[in-house]
Amino acid sequence: MAFVQVPDESEIGTDLTLALDDIKNVDEANQDATEHYGVVGFIEERFQKSKTRKYTDEQRALKAYRNYRGIYGPDVQFTETEKSRVFVKVTKAKVLAAYGQITDVLFTNSRFPIGIDPTPVPEGIKDAVHIDPKEPDDYGESLEDGGADATDSPYGYPGDGKEIPKGATLKDLIGNFFAKKLDKQKVKDGPGQTPSAITVYPAMVAAKKMEKKIYDQLDESGAPKHLRSAILEMVLFGTGIIKGPFAYDKESPKWGEDGKYDPVVKTVPKIEHVSFWALYPDPDAISMEDAEYVIQRHKMSRTQLRSLKKRPMFRDEVIEAVIENGTNYTKEWWEEALTDRKSAQLPDRWEVYEYWGMLDKDLAEEAGLDMPKEYKDKDQVQVNAWICGGNILRLVLNPFTPARIPYYCSPYEHNPYSFFGVGLAENMEDTQTLMNGFMRIAVDNAVLSSSVVFEIDETNLVPGQDLHIHPGKIFRRQGGAPGQALFSTKFQNTTQENLQMFDKARTLADEATGIQSYSYGQSGVGGMSRTSSGMSMLMSAASSVIKTVIKNVDDHLLCPLGQALFAFNMQFDYDPDIKGDLDIRAKGTESLMKNEVRSQRLLTFLQVGSGNPALAPHMKFPYIIREIATTLELDPDKVTNNPDEAMLQAMLMQKMGSQPQMGMQGAPSPGSPPGANPMDPTGSGGGNIGTGAAPMPGEQGFAATKGPPGPPPQQGNPQ
Repeated sequence: MAFVQVPDESEIGTDLTLALDDIKNVDEANQDATEHYGVVGFIEERFQKSKTRKYTDEQRALKAYRNYRGIYGPDVQFTETEKSRVFVKVTKAKVLAAYGQITDVLFTNSRFPIGIDPTPVPEGIKDAVHIDPKEPDDYGESLEDGGADATDSPYGYPGDGKEIPKGATLKDLIGNFFAKKLDKQKVKDGPGQTPSAITVYPAMVAAKKMEKKIYDQLDESGAPKHLRSAILEMVLFGTGIIKGPFAYDKESPKWGEDGKYDPVVKTVPKIEHVSFWALYPDPDAISMEDAEYVIQRHKMSRTQLRSLKKRPMFRDEVIEAVIENGTNYTKEWWEEALTDRKSAQLPDRWEVYEYWGMLDKDLAEEAGLDMPKEYKDKDQVQVNAWICGGNILRLVLNPFTPARIPYYCSPYEHNPYSFFGVGLAENMEDTQTLMNGFMRIAVDNAVLSSSVVFEIDETNLVPGQDLHIHPGKIFRRQGGAPGQALFSTKFQNTTQENLQMFDKARTLADEATGIQSYSYGQSGVGGMSRTSSGMSMLMSAASSVIKTVIKNVDDHLLCPLGQALFAFNMQFDYDPDIKGDLDIRAKGTESLMKNEVRSQRLLTFLQVGSGNPALAPHMKFPYIIREIATTLELDPDKVTNNPDEAMLQAMLMQKMGSQPQMGMQGAPSPGSPPGANPMDPTGSGGGNIGTGAAPMPGEQGFAATKGPPGPPPQQGNPQ
């Protein structure tokens, strides 16, 4: 049986001993850091402080990683009698099960789980406006009348100065025609109340255009891949980190007609995943909201370092000087444990610190940062600085408005007194140790009890014989020697008892993590899971833990990231169609509701509103239709009309409704006059003549009846 002990410094190794020395000599390190000057010394001092405070979290994360990989750490030692070194990777199974469940929920609709809606009371933009085509405009004609002026023709005429755009269709021309008529129309606030009124929701239009733009930007930057990487580290280490958005130039391949490569360069916002091991936050903060600074540690090659010169505000001369001075990367104590490689040779890399946070204004000005007039009365400013080898590669004011630190950290499970959260692997650390111990005992006992141990009395045997046992073995006894010379012993098999303890430890792991074994296909689970209804109840109860995790992702990662993307587009994109009073909505928790259930509820709600004219004006039908298309995994931009197209379609349908309808033989039938009753069987009102409903004598509508109907004739023969 293995035992666990706390290692001393002589048993840990050189790298970990150096890390412990850093903790013991914090005061000395800080004192040395203060001897540096300016911005570089300020940032390096804060990095050492964050690095020292993060040591405990790195220890927890390294244990979680070893349990995930199935590797025994230096704190586990084996006795000489232990033959088995088996490690049961239950931690890996549960981590991957939780990761799969979370990503399945977040990417249910194959879209990044961020949505944008107008606020309940939008400011600066109308919530709803309407027009009525039947109301006369300023020129005395209604929109549906069209007008007889030749200049209003959708097709134009020679010499009018209007050219048909290349590739234009009839629909495009008619749309432009109605757009001109709309300019003359009186647009009124609020939804329309008449059947001919057409309602448009400007706030919703702006929200959906912004949402579509953000979706396109996220797809171009590979955001789903980075989010999945962050989710895996969140489950494993307890914290997932996303960084961005930042403007970068994306190169799309393109070849000209002559075969020459002519790529298209487009500036798009980019987000990326930041590893748990690379982030060093403010040690006195417990969340990103109260962090005064954050430092990201980069491990850069020569090519990566030179590529920084393509980004704005980097100092090209300083970067080249850093490269000429040679590499300066020093490995941390945990790096060899993660890479499974031990090498005394230092990597050919540079160590670069990226700092986001507050800086004294005097230090910033000493480093050559130009200070705008609005910062004249401030004592400190928020900056972004890159340093390497005692040199400043970049120093600028925070470019975002409002100023923000562009890192978003989501915990798997909240640790209320620490910046970093608690992961699933840490929750089952003890139960993983128990499972490994009982399984090793079971294996060793099975090996011992599976064979027979022999006892041989050599005094009864002829000397010089081979004592190895094999089938058909013959031992020669000495003549006249009394008693038995060969005895066999079989040890008791306790494998089943040890496996029962292993199963008990696995049950405890289910309770500690909330990820039940049956949720990822574990067989042999009895009880309520033997029936489909019982399994459904168990799966519903097991999803409660995932719901909490998804809520953490929504609150700490998706929602702040969506707000940052919204602010980025509002600050750097000058498209007026996406401006508005919008609300960022994380869709992680919303995705927990299955598409089938959500689609059914939307259809039921749509039927309630469309079947009751009194409720119809209170419903936002365009939004409901788009949501139904989304739940059916259809692209709403392809299967539904936007407000402009919907308005055009409504006008065309209204005009078609007033035109003569075609009869059975192709001849036009006259339209029904106003007030006509389609159920009138007389044919005088323009309705349909129904068969089998001819009026009887004395009834209204009978041709021979004059004036009001009289009493019915008496029956019987006249006298």
